Amino acid sequence: MHLWTPPPSHFEPRSRSTPWLAAPRTPLRWGLLIVGASCLSSSWATLPTMTESAKSAVATTHLTNAKLSIEQLTGLILANNPDLRASLITLNAARSGITSAQAFINPRLEWSQGSNSARLASASAGPVQVWAVSQFIENPAVRSARIESAQAVEKDSAQQARITRNELVAQVRLRAYQGLLFQAQSTAAADAVQLLEQVRERVRVRVESGEAGRYEIIKADAEIINARERLQTTRLLAEQSLLELNRMAAGHLPSGWTLSGDLSEGLEMSSLMEIQQQVRQNNPELAALQAQVLQMQAQLRAAQGSRWPGLELRYSQMRDPEVRQGQLSVGLQMPLMDNRSGPIAQASAELQRAQVRLEGRQAELQQQMFVILKSLEMARLRIEALGQGSMREAEAALRVAQAAYRFGERGILDVLDAQRVLRSVRTDLIDARYQLQASRIALEQLTGQHADSMPL
Repeated sequence: MHLWTPPPSHFEPRSRSTPWLAAPRTPLRWGLLIVGASCLSSSWATLPTMTESAKSAVATTHLTNAKLSIEQLTGLILANNPDLRASLITLNAARSGITSAQAFINPRLEWSQGSNSARLASASAGPVQVWAVSQFIENPAVRSARIESAQAVEKDSAQQARITRNELVAQVRLRAYQGLLFQAQSTAAADAVQLLEQVRERVRVRVESGEAGRYEIIKADAEIINARERLQTTRLLAEQSLLELNRMAAGHLPSGWTLSGDLSEGLEMSSLMEIQQQVRQNNPELAALQAQVLQMQAQLRAAQGSRWPGLELRYSQMRDPEVRQGQLSVGLQMPLMDNRSGPIAQASAELQRAQVRLEGRQAELQQQMFVILKSLEMARLRIEALGQGSMREAEAALRVAQAAYRFGERGILDVLDAQRVLRSVRTDLIDARYQLQASRIALEQLTGQHADSMPL
């Protein structure tokens, strides 16, 4: 009797030189191979997702720490500012008003039904039907005046959108240069603090060695406290300017963004005749007032033509058991009781008011242009005087005072006074550069340079 025994290959120990994969494929090994292959494929499948997530994180980090120029900042604010978007919606509504003004009056249809009772033997009783259609034919003068008035409203809305964009760009650039102003003042204040700390260290050494009195270290500490306060104030003002710019963008600016730019950017000036021509042709306020004048003129013509509003044509037909009767009639409203004198006088007064506003604004813009040009010239002269003369002299005076203090020829008060003069001159130079940029922005707003690129 023979008992069955498994094959020896299943139980004999394998040598260490035999690869595991070269061993016979049992069901257990096949299962392990399948599970391992599936895990490996799933891990490879997740690699692209991880890469995309990493790219997204890097892009987000780059966007979060973005350094925006004034032009980039202006584009972001124009794309997200709610006032500008509302003005564009108003423009679309005004364009729809033209379609409404061009529409014709719908015809009117009437229908009635009754019965006819016979009182005479020769008469026939039966149903009676009456239908009528009428159409109002408007006075062509009134219609054209209404369409022109709607077109003038559309032009006014377009100019109001250009005004909004022009003012918004000017405000953004002015706020941005204010931020650069406060950043420059913060840098100057930080340099002043560092310089005062160096001076204080020298004073401390001299006071501890007995070469100077205690009063000098007290004075140096007081100057450092004031300088640190100015530094903190300018930093807060710079942050406030960035927050104001983010408010204009409705909070859509990236978090942690910084502003890049320079107050000492160059300025190219046109001639006086070219500036005057640009103001007359491109200023959106003048264009809006001219559109309002056209609107008032159209309303005056509409009021004058409304004395004879138009004709009403009417055709009616009546049917009874014996007779079919048709009638054609014409209706005309006679200006006997109301000759529209009130609306005509009101439209005439509105036209005069619009003309006065246009003429007055033209004169104001002319004087405003001269004031801005004078401000530009004054800022240029201040920059030249401070940058070429006063700044160099203040720096030289500070170097002389520091050298004299080191050799004991002057006291700490002379050094602090020289530092104070240098700080004042530097502050005036930064302020003069900002005033130059502010005057340039005002001139650009006056000539409407940032309103023509509005997509209308």
